[in-house]
Amino acid sequence: MEAGLIEHSGLELPFAAIPAAALRGRAPWTILRNLVVLVRGVREAGRRMAQFKPEVVLVTGGYSSVPVGVAARIRGIPLLLYLPDVVPGLAVRFLAHLASRVATSTPDAAAYLPRGDMVVSGYPVRPALWQTDRRQARAFFGLTEEEKVLLVYGGSRGARSINRALAADLEAFVDSAAVVHICGREGDEVWLRERAAKLPDALRARYLLYPYLHRMHLAFAAADLAVCRAGASVLGELPAAGLPAVLIPYPYVHQEENADYLLRQGAAVKIQDSCLQGEDGGPRPQDLRRSVEMILDDTALRLRMAAAMRQLARRDAVEVLLQHLQALADMG
Repeated sequence: MEAGLIEHSGLELPFAAIPAAALRGRAPWTILRNLVVLVRGVREAGRRMAQFKPEVVLVTGGYSSVPVGVAARIRGIPLLLYLPDVVPGLAVRFLAHLASRVATSTPDAAAYLPRGDMVVSGYPVRPALWQTDRRQARAFFGLTEEEKVLLVYGGSRGARSINRALAADLEAFVDSAAVVHICGREGDEVWLRERAAKLPDALRARYLLYPYLHRMHLAFAAADLAVCRAGASVLGELPAAGLPAVLIPYPYVHQEENADYLLRQGAAVKIQDSCLQGEDGGPRPQDLRRSVEMILDDTALRLRMAAAMRQLARRDAVEVLLQHLQALADMG
């Protein structure tokens, strides 16, 4: 995916994929096999570093960062570890002991990291999230300035439970607001388009479906409310856009804490993923619909949530990370 995004950007950025594999939650024989992959990744990362001769290395967590971080430590290259989530996963906790410095999106992350050289940088986002005009964004989607707009997305691969809950009561959602839905690349687009075709003519134009949207900043700028997972990006993108949200954390990774952080600030509400499914295993959209309608129908509440979300934004996050990278490079 990263190679494809770089190609789409039009930027001439050198790209090299490093072998990596996860260990957590795997069977013993899979762990042994993945350890071999990680060793290969460390060797490949070291070979690339010997060619590139970096003065400093930045890694952002996840198991794919481990070979690069280990190779940097072996070669004595200063390492800046950036933790985007509130709670670190296994890879970040391991790399934190190798890093020269750790940067985090939120101050709450300090409680989960070893004592050491740490800085709260905020979450870096692309400038378009700060600069996009709401009127132009709505014009891109063919939406008026007056109507309410709901943005639903589940990350690059989509979120099946969110897609199913939305589709199960699509008429009610589209009646409440125009819906910009980024469904992901996992095959849901086909049956969602079939479902949308059954909408009454008056509502069909208010449902805008995309499997993936490269110009995501336009969707953030156009929306009044988001429904989404609670991955690390919500700590940067939603505050930059000042967009309140109904968060549905993915239950198998550290998303609950990200959602709770925004919930405590009054910027979001949270629904458990299990609440989207009925006892029969089918979709259960009632809780999601009630939360969406509660916020969309209460302008004062929505504006308070938007203001609370905007207060969490860090416009200088990129500059802070660059300053620390430069400082580490100078020390090296």
